Amino acid sequence: MTSTAFATELQLTQGEVRVPMPGRSVTAGYFTLVNNTTAAVELVKASSPAFARVELHQHIKQDDVMRMVEVEAISLDPGATLVFQPGGLHLMLFEPQIALTVGDSVSVTLHFADNTTKELQLPLTATPRR
Repeated sequence: MTSTAFATELQLTQGEVRVPMPGRSVTAGYFTLVNNTTAAVELVKASSPAFARVELHQHIKQDDVMRMVEVEAISLDPGATLVFQPGGLHLMLFEPQIALTVGDSVSVTLHFADNTTKELQLPLTATPRR
């Protein structure tokens, strides 16, 4: 169920899904979401028809080593901004189900604890080479 008021009050300000490197079946997605509602929201899941599985992830420092860990839920207070970015919170997208081409876009649905959803259209971008 998508609440129209909820969907319009949660605003996407930027976002992208990176096309996986050749031979890879895992990639990352990033976006910024602003909560213009009067209540806290809790992001509990993400999904996309373009990928077999999508997980919420966070980079953490453990024993002086940076690691990625899956996150069960992320709270976003009223008026707050949630930033998914390299080195922090991000989406891990597994096993593309369609051909991914830079310049196209994919649909990603955010699922919240109150059973509301927000659909994002995220552009596909090239993965930076290091």
